[in-house]
Amino acid sequence: MEIPPGKKIYFLSDFHLGAPDHATSLAREKHIVRFLESIREDAAEIFIVGDLFDFWYEYRTVVPKGYTRILGKMAEITDSGIPMHFFVGNHDMWMSGYFEQELNIPVYHEPKTFEYNGRKFYIGHGDGLGPGDHGYKFMKKIFRNRICQGLFGILPPAVGVGLANWASRRSRAVTGQADERFLGEEGEWLIVYCREVLKKEHFDYFIFGHRHLPIDFTLNGSRYLNLGDWIRYNTYAVFDGQQLALKAQSPEMDQKIIRK
Repeated sequence: MEIPPGKKIYFLSDFHLGAPDHATSLAREKHIVRFLESIREDAAEIFIVGDLFDFWYEYRTVVPKGYTRILGKMAEITDSGIPMHFFVGNHDMWMSGYFEQELNIPVYHEPKTFEYNGRKFYIGHGDGLGPGDHGYKFMKKIFRNRICQGLFGILPPAVGVGLANWASRRSRAVTGQADERFLGEEGEWLIVYCREVLKKEHFDYFIFGHRHLPIDFTLNGSRYLNLGDWIRYNTYAVFDGQQLALKAQSPEMDQKIIRK
């Protein structure tokens, strides 16, 4: 695809709406909605690269309560003719048609490649990629299993959502402040993963979320960008047809982007 002159492609991830409580989440949701409105004028396409929600499960006739502002804005954007793309994250992987049917937004469950203005992009949430983390990779297979998803759907929504929110809080408690530290070229599993992909095929850009730390890393003639999050950093990437940049909404947070 060729990007029209004056237009841009935007990439965002890790909103985790619903966490840690309703009031905090609602303020963050309003902030994100204002940002989405601000980029509508020059957006050619918009990518949300996972963990829009801290938890999401589509029961047969029920979806989680709330999020009317963000869902309404996304519907408004696609209705105006601006394509949006959504990659499931580890917190909102249980999608089964609602976004496609109600919002006209394609949903991707695995990394996917795109090409704009002759530049090749490899995009995904990033969970379960690269070396290590075998425990999560095993759990991910269970979570992605259709039978297991169906069994979870048997639970009443109040029980299922409550259980999932408890698990999400526990996960954050275990992770602690580990997400705030750059682990080095060999310790960052997504950098290791990118290097393995590049042995088989060249990509100009790798764009992931999940890590919650904004990173712009140059490797082997390519670049790996992690989009950070909208909990601490309010960071995003933008491609203007020639250059890809990782940005923050404030100069203070821009200084915290890891650039290597």
